[in-house]
Amino acid sequence: MADPTRRDRFAHYQRFRSLLEDPFVELDLGHAGLQEADVEALGAGLGRALVAMQALEAGGVANADEKRMVGHFWLRAPGLAPQPEIEEAIVAAIARIEAFAQAVHSGRIAPPEGGTFTKLVLVGIGGSALGPMLLGDVFGGPEAPMELCVLDNTDPEGIDLAIERLGSLQDALVMVASKSGGTPETRNGMLEVERACKLQGLAFAPRALAVTTPGSLLHQRAEKDGWAGTFPMWDWVGGRTSITSAVGLLPGALLGMDLRAFLAGAAAMDDATRRTNVWQNPAAMLAAFWHHQGKGRGERAMVVLPYKDRLLLLSRYLQQLVMESLGKEHDRKGKAVNQGIAVYGNKGSTDQHAYVQQLRDGRHDFFATFVRVLQDRTAGHFEVEPGVTSGDFLDGLWQGTRTALHDKGRMSATIGLDRLDERSLGAIVALFERAVAIYAELVDVNAFHQPGVEAGKKAAAKVLELQKKLYGALGTQAQDVRTLAAKVGADPADCWPVLQHLAANRPELRVDAGHDPAAARVHV
Repeated sequence: MADPTRRDRFAHYQRFRSLLEDPFVELDLGHAGLQEADVEALGAGLGRALVAMQALEAGGVANADEKRMVGHFWLRAPGLAPQPEIEEAIVAAIARIEAFAQAVHSGRIAPPEGGTFTKLVLVGIGGSALGPMLLGDVFGGPEAPMELCVLDNTDPEGIDLAIERLGSLQDALVMVASKSGGTPETRNGMLEVERACKLQGLAFAPRALAVTTPGSLLHQRAEKDGWAGTFPMWDWVGGRTSITSAVGLLPGALLGMDLRAFLAGAAAMDDATRRTNVWQNPAAMLAAFWHHQGKGRGERAMVVLPYKDRLLLLSRYLQQLVMESLGKEHDRKGKAVNQGIAVYGNKGSTDQHAYVQQLRDGRHDFFATFVRVLQDRTAGHFEVEPGVTSGDFLDGLWQGTRTALHDKGRMSATIGLDRLDERSLGAIVALFERAVAIYAELVDVNAFHQPGVEAGKKAAAKVLELQKKLYGALGTQAQDVRTLAAKVGADPADCWPVLQHLAANRPELRVDAGHDPAAARVHV
């Protein structure tokens, strides 16, 4: 069968183009290697997926493990919520976030020591950090009313460096985002910032904000200590889809983002991705592209290349959204399928001087997703050579890279925006959320649970329990690893890395024979 892109490229582009008019978001699959027969072959599956999405939005239980609904779509269209109390809670939360941000910007909410809040320290991990970090990159900068600093790990040195760069915390609000309030990394970051405030002679509670599930450990502490504010994180919103909840809206509003426009853009894309005609449904077509490229088994990775510096973090954001949602060992019937799509990326045209060489000439184990923004800058016009701007070069490099890859049989999708603003970013977020959910239906996995993440947390808890036992078994007399392992009833191979770390960070511990596990003797 002849390749339609060779016969009539323009007609092929028009056929494989899905559009949202307002805000302008174009999905261009003209270089995707898809033919009509490929989409038609998935027609029944896509139809079932769209029906499943209707049930999901109506309040069906999608996360069977935890018996939870999945309602991030309601966050930008509260009227769709299956219960009036959910609708009322969403509307009230958005209004509270807007009012709080306005009070901070006007100085009505201010540090008890004087001055105004000009910094926001956000403590979270995973979706509670990646969404706000993306918003910070897109909407932060010199014109923003506040500076964002995110602590998204439990690395002591990284925390120290971030706080050192901030300098004084007098003008800093501290937002702690944790659904349960018991996530160790987030709890640790909170305690580290609280300690830093005390060292600077500052009160912590009057500058602390909690975004958490009502009644959680974090919520209880915030209420007991009189924190500056608490905002809801509902159990029907997963971390990786929480950017349109208080997790993203509160820091976004504090940074000056128009949260109503952000939500409106997401709502507009949600409407477009409910279209039953899959050819006009950008999320269905994007899912079909992923399925075709990976043969429904994730055989190729997705390389995300936004041609806009402010979208640098988009690939990291999508990495969690896609990989945590689709990376599953079993399908819904319990059959081992080991599904998933690996995601990586940086930005264009930077990557043309990095790994595009391999993309074009090396292993064909990927497909590309380009993001193109038509508006180069909001003001001014400067030509680097007669008739050509820096932005012209950037757009030319996108077109050149796409063509160079296609000429070697490497396929791509391009998402085009007219400008990067709140409405368009909201639409991009909603597009990928829906595409992930539809693809999950095509391969019959549950996109809304994450047993692998929970397994890692449980394993880490066991390591910390082993550490407590080993520390208690130490004495002034030197003991080898096998002896200590026998005392605590553990494998020496598990004990040695724990002892290594303890010795490197506890000044009272001594290890004779250094890093040789067979000869090492540990004592206090």
